[in-house]
Amino acid sequence: MLDINFVRTNLDLVRRKLKERGFPAETVARFSELDEHRRRLVSERDEFNATRNRESQEIGALMKAGQKDQAESRRQAVRELGDRITATAEELAAVEEELKKLMTALPNLQHDSVPVGPDESANQEVKRWGTPPQFDFEPLDHVDLATSLGILDLERASKMSGSRFSLLTGAGARLERALISFCLDVQTKRHGYKEVAPPFIVNANALFGTGQLPKFEDDLFKLTDERNFYLIPTAEVPLTNIYADEILDAAQLPIRMTAYTPCFRSEAGSYGKDTRGLIRQHQFNKVELVKITRPEESYDELETLTSNAEAVLEALGLAYRRVALSTGDIGFSAAKTYDIEVWLPSQNTYREISSCSNCEAFQARRAQIRFRREPKAKPEFAHTLNGSGLAIGRTWLALLENYQQRDGSVIIPEALRPFMDGIEKIERKG
Repeated sequence: MLDINFVRTNLDLVRRKLKERGFPAETVARFSELDEHRRRLVSERDEFNATRNRESQEIGALMKAGQKDQAESRRQAVRELGDRITATAEELAAVEEELKKLMTALPNLQHDSVPVGPDESANQEVKRWGTPPQFDFEPLDHVDLATSLGILDLERASKMSGSRFSLLTGAGARLERALISFCLDVQTKRHGYKEVAPPFIVNANALFGTGQLPKFEDDLFKLTDERNFYLIPTAEVPLTNIYADEILDAAQLPIRMTAYTPCFRSEAGSYGKDTRGLIRQHQFNKVELVKITRPEESYDELETLTSNAEAVLEALGLAYRRVALSTGDIGFSAAKTYDIEVWLPSQNTYREISSCSNCEAFQARRAQIRFRREPKAKPEFAHTLNGSGLAIGRTWLALLENYQQRDGSVIIPEALRPFMDGIEKIERKG
């Protein structure tokens, strides 16, 4: 959430930034109307209260002086003033509630380095690593490859769960588990992240804190009991909320955490997109990276976090590129985002496998994550960052497509073999 005082004093800047994000200009105009209305009501309330206090003191003085008739006549005016105070308080509460709803619906303001543009066409490539493989045969996509190898069964997954679910078996399931362990080891052993095993179910407050609620409720899977629980869409939610409503010592920062979790997304509004295979699933596994930092360090930490995610692809020998998202493509809570896109031979293009974002104080303000620079210093909001390190299903399919052989087998990259009991190749059986 944005700082309401910052919005008040920087309306032109906020209006410009939101316009660059494609956000309707009338939202800022409505903010100004509500804020002005609120200030007028607060002024009226304070004036009414001051008048009532003054009148009450004077009535008390008249009573002490024995002037009861005068005191009683003024009491009626005070009662009427009390009714006006009550009506003003009710109107003020309604205005403040509408103002709060408007503020929670405003996206984060993008960093000045974010490319300005209407959609993904304005994204800017920052770097490339590796060379896409060249095949002397027509490469298959991951669905045909995995099905022929007997390690993926979409038909039986659909039988029990519907579309956009997968069933991995044998070496396919083992490869998924190996990738999870490999990604966690890279981040904990090489990069110093603390491994966490968080809940996969959270309450609405946690989702509000990271920005999924209330705006994106349709993208979530909600449990049907009275406790108002949701399945997590990403480990970013529980990891970030570990420190909700807490004041940290500056010496604790930066905090770097990683976790493997399944992720659950309804994919509302994505019908017809990536319906084949594992690109866009209702349930998928992911290793997440989350950082909580001092404000002045957060952009250096974003560069490091992104490089930490890229290190997994480099260790696996998968070609990728890093892209800076434009104002029209950046997520609701992010001030700046890099997408990491892996090469997929079947599509002859790069596809997203990780998004790494600096949310600055946006999530911290919603979740009340603060820190003190000194023991008695005023608490400040921390900055939060998150990124995939990596999306396991997309890494799985990228490995199959990039390491496929003419005979339909798939080579296991050397770095992953210790996690596969030394298996070097997945081959067709029989």
